[in-house]
Amino acid sequence: MSWSGWGDPAQARELPERIRALLRDLLGVRAPDAPAVPLEAVRLPAVALDGPVLDALAAVAGPGHVLTGHEARVRHTRGKSTLDLLRMRAGDGSDAPDAVVLPGSHDEVAELLRVCSEARVAVVPFGGGTSVVGGLAAARAGFAGVVALDLARLDRLRSVDAESMVAEFEPGVRAPEAERLLARRGLTLGHFPQSFEYATLGGFAAARSSGQASAGYGRFDDMVVGLTLATPVGTLDLGRAPKSAAGPDLRQLVLGSEGAFGVITSLRLRVRRAPAERRYEGWRFASFAAGSAAMRALAQEGPLPAVLRLSDETETMAGLAKPEAIGSGDSGCLMIAGYEGDSVAGQRAAVSEALSRLGGECLGPEPGQEWERGRFSAPYLRDSLLAAGATVETLETAGFWSNLPRLYDAVRLALLGALGAPLVMCHISHVYETGASLYFTVVTPQEADPVAQWERAKAAVNAAIVAAGGTVSHHHGVGRDHRTAYGAELGPAGVSVLAAVKARLDPAGILNPGVLIP
Repeated sequence: MSWSGWGDPAQARELPERIRALLRDLLGVRAPDAPAVPLEAVRLPAVALDGPVLDALAAVAGPGHVLTGHEARVRHTRGKSTLDLLRMRAGDGSDAPDAVVLPGSHDEVAELLRVCSEARVAVVPFGGGTSVVGGLAAARAGFAGVVALDLARLDRLRSVDAESMVAEFEPGVRAPEAERLLARRGLTLGHFPQSFEYATLGGFAAARSSGQASAGYGRFDDMVVGLTLATPVGTLDLGRAPKSAAGPDLRQLVLGSEGAFGVITSLRLRVRRAPAERRYEGWRFASFAAGSAAMRALAQEGPLPAVLRLSDETETMAGLAKPEAIGSGDSGCLMIAGYEGDSVAGQRAAVSEALSRLGGECLGPEPGQEWERGRFSAPYLRDSLLAAGATVETLETAGFWSNLPRLYDAVRLALLGALGAPLVMCHISHVYETGASLYFTVVTPQEADPVAQWERAKAAVNAAIVAAGGTVSHHHGVGRDHRTAYGAELGPAGVSVLAAVKARLDPAGILNPGVLIP
């Protein structure tokens, strides 16, 4: 993973001059004053942990698994939000951990949490490093130092129960490796978010991830039937049955907890038979409202394909699938429908009949194939736009169908008010019987202080989402960026419940301080 951008550095690419000219003419984008600094020039604070603490950590994980070198600390600094990348490109490594520790077992994780609690060392669980909500930058005040607890060594598929269709994984398994291991047995998780190539299973659970085929496979939290959590006060082993009436389901308390309550050390996940065939195709609707109504009909009445997403007029026109094609999209709104399984032809025929009846025009397989080829590439385009002088960021929310138009307008108006005349695009990518998600992409010229620029916009959007009755996150999580708005969404009683859980499981407050808890 690139330390100052997304993914494989070899896939980084400059924008074509035609696109640079388009950005200059339409948005006023100008090249930044200074290029990104090299890794060795990133400014880091001195290691705050003293020798006895580092020795105690090494006694648990092994001397070779406690890293304090410059590169290891840089690569574990923050996540991959635009704010994270802007700071790193400017050489600001002020949130770097003092040490990176790689435990090799549940028992080592539990013992490390005990050591850190006694020494008042903050612990940030670290999987793929793909957080885009400030979920990996711990508050340092009041602590002797900060440790990044990298779970890369917890990377095994422990077992597969083919009768129950349950697989047990350790949390550090990256998503492509999980699919490779399951494919040997003819199985799949079916979880393919945009972060798929680099994110870990533990990270999916900790952030309540949702994949691009969620209409067919469900969200990741739907897949978790059991888990083990190491906390400073003991271990939680949750999930004895698929469903239970034995009190509140504590699995749901751990899912989405972002490392603030404990460290997930194993996951028991529902798996599915790997599909024999996948097919994706495009549809055109005259307007976002018409396409949304068609999605609602499929979600409520069926049939529902595995993948269903709809771009609004602006996103369709922008044609973001390929940088060289920006600005060359068609009019109307593009919908992608995807079918997976052993009877794709039957699925497609039923969905096609419904979409045609609801006003859709089939565009054939080419738009679907184009989406499939570029489904994980958008973050690379963001890096290219940042390098060209544009501030680019994504944000998402969700609401009930009846409230979705109000929520859509509220977010757009907040962005326009905070940024002047940005390019604001949106798509619906996750649908339910009762509502759907809205995923926005924003492009605007960088100001002299692009960090402050986006912080201003983000605060305005968060407030608008809460006021409009939406949730501050559908699948990115809370982190630090949404924490205040999350408090407003929960209300005082809800915040007090979270604080009580935190105090009981993490009395010293060492677990990801500053994240999640309002």
